[in-house]
Amino acid sequence: MGKRFAIVVSRFNAFITERLLLSAIDGLVRSGVKKKDIALVRVPGAFEIPLAARRLAETGKYDAIICLGCLLRGDTAHYDVIVNEVTRGIGQSAQETGIPHAFGVLTCENLEQAIDRAGLKMGNKGLEAALAAVEMASLTDGIRHPASGVRKAAVGGLSASLRSAGQPRRRSPRERVATSRKQVPHFARNDKPKNRR
Repeated sequence: MGKRFAIVVSRFNAFITERLLLSAIDGLVRSGVKKKDIALVRVPGAFEIPLAARRLAETGKYDAIICLGCLLRGDTAHYDVIVNEVTRGIGQSAQETGIPHAFGVLTCENLEQAIDRAGLKMGNKGLEAALAAVEMASLTDGIRHPASGVRKAAVGGLSASLRSAGQPRRRSPRERVATSRKQVPHFARNDKPKNRR
């Protein structure tokens, strides 16, 4: 595959996050990623995931970052605060760095839900995050480096179809200025040289 991936995984709730991690690595390897092209970074908790993910993305070494963690609702508002910050931080890092970030952070009401989402009844969100990362890495690479022949053919075909549909040819900025000067009557132009006394 030739692409490199980084995984940021939280140590908090390790009983769940380790299952997510194993499935994420398995998903990457099955997708053709070599183990040497997978970097692993462990952080204390989910709150620390966005910063680590951003630092990894800023290195420019990785085609996608996979974020794995597990948050369980408690009796206080702490859960809501952390969920919002983690989600915002990961999304902001992806948007500002241009590197895809796959969201594999479980936000569950209880341990039973987390177990179900870590491979028991509802699949494994670590695997899903890994597959999303592979797909997004390929997509962004395709956008960044399109096949030149395909791109030229598509652009040429589009301009030809627009002309055949009666659409005017796009003019360059220089052509637009020249045309606009011709359309404005000479007496109304303000580009005449001023008489100096």
